[in-house]
Amino acid sequence: MRVSPVIVGLLVGAVIGGFSVCQAQETKGQGGSKDVVAVVDHVAITQTDLEQKQSAKLLKARGQYFVAERDALNQLIDDTLLETQARKEDVGVDQLLDLHVTSQVKDPSEDQLRVYYEGLQTDTPYSEARLKILETIHTLRINKARAEYLQSLRVAADVQFMLMPPTADVALGDAPTRGPRDATVTIIEFADYECPYCQKIHPELKQLEEEFRGRVLFAFKDYPLAMHKRAEKAAEAARCAGGQGKFWEYHDALFEGKNGLEVSQLKEDARTVGLDGSAFDKCLDSGDQAAAIKQDLEEGSRLGLSGTPTLFVNKHVFSGATSYAILREAVEEQIALAPAAPKPAAGAAATHAKNIEMQTAQFPSIIREPRGRAASAGGGSVATPAAQ
Repeated sequence: MRVSPVIVGLLVGAVIGGFSVCQAQETKGQGGSKDVVAVVDHVAITQTDLEQKQSAKLLKARGQYFVAERDALNQLIDDTLLETQARKEDVGVDQLLDLHVTSQVKDPSEDQLRVYYEGLQTDTPYSEARLKILETIHTLRINKARAEYLQSLRVAADVQFMLMPPTADVALGDAPTRGPRDATVTIIEFADYECPYCQKIHPELKQLEEEFRGRVLFAFKDYPLAMHKRAEKAAEAARCAGGQGKFWEYHDALFEGKNGLEVSQLKEDARTVGLDGSAFDKCLDSGDQAAAIKQDLEEGSRLGLSGTPTLFVNKHVFSGATSYAILREAVEEQIALAPAAPKPAAGAAATHAKNIEMQTAQFPSIIREPRGRAASAGGGSVATPAAQ
């Protein structure tokens, strides 16, 4: 019996197609980097391929989803707290809020209303604007009182917020760092010296560093935005300062904005922090550090960064004007999740020291403490200068 070439072609195609699908399913079942999400002409595209080649799109989308998810979770937490407290007091939620919030809010005095009115700089007569001003201030006070009441319920209930933002692989590379290299938490900041939000968060990051000293490693990467014309040269200046071992002193001076970001002011800052002025000027004028800034910019672009500051807390991304409370919470969460360090056996250190002492007494010219033990025992902070 003769078989039609068309049928043969269909059968072959079905076999090949079936094999491809089966192969993809088998590969997908293995999990990990073999997780197949698509097959193109019998070539598998894995989840790893997707993450690496479309990371910018994915991180941005996941960040937007996280913000919506976080807001929804916060609302659910608040609703749950109010419902639980209402049951405890045997009242409805509306009654609870009226009792602890609305009834506690006082209307502003006439003098306060007039001061608010004067600040508006409007042509509308006070008599006409008064009611609107009263409603506005009353609403602001209600919202503030409600937020404070909910915060008190959160503290009393010991709410633990475990929803974490999306992650991205960000290597330290040769970025300047401050803190112990073996810290539990690593915070990598992409920032712009001319960005007002970066300037605003700078003291909060310093506060975070002080509060978690010894447990957090801070790293800085440059991401000067095109709209900030002086930011890239300021970034180069900080790298030049790093070449003389004073990156962080200069970095802090820039964010604290004592002088400004014009080239002449950047050079003035160099003298202020005690740099060799001639060497600094030569470095800055030559543009030696421009390539390092470009490298950070390219990395940020690959990650899909759309603005500054962007912070990675153990690879979890926080973008934009993130509050100190959120960052502190994230750090605490990462510390809590870290595996506990194994404790040395009781008396082990003392026994080791005693053995060394006895052996040294018997063989003074031979026995020595292993090189580097004393230096490594203390831990301590490591300040890495900027890349050359």
